[in-house]
Amino acid sequence: MQPSISKHAGTRDLPHLALCTRQGLAILKAIDHPLESPLSAPVTIATLEAFTDAWNRHDVDALLSFMHPDGVFMTAGGPDACGARHQGHEALRKAFPGAWATVPDAQWINGKHFVQGDFGVSEWTYVGTSTDGSRVETDGVDIFAFKDGKILSKSAFRKNRPNLPAAK
Repeated sequence: MQPSISKHAGTRDLPHLALCTRQGLAILKAIDHPLESPLSAPVTIATLEAFTDAWNRHDVDALLSFMHPDGVFMTAGGPDACGARHQGHEALRKAFPGAWATVPDAQWINGKHFVQGDFGVSEWTYVGTSTDGSRVETDGVDIFAFKDGKILSKSAFRKNRPNLPAAK
């Protein structure tokens, strides 16, 4: 039987909600293990703000510094139900530039970040100019799981909105 999701679920219900997906179950199993480094700093709103800043600089090395070595990035689009799944620093190093491959000036603006224990959410507006000159402006969210003070999982969701005409 699938767990039901209440529209009134609070942050204490996040582990229950994560069980609704196979990736969520894997994440819960991973963060349930004892910390490898009990002195690691917890992820905070400031961490997610700095992570967003690294995305806006298109700085792959900085992005990787926030990711757990076993980190997973599930893109907003792709061939799978989860978009496209990339795991581990080597795969992430190859995948991250795909976020700005067709929108070279991509930026994530108007960020709002929330952290509760080993989980977090970022809301943002994705903006930029596509390589064909059309403008992109659409809202989205990232759902995070954390382990050892790093991002264990980043699952991106973005509204499906047609590109806007090129600026004149």
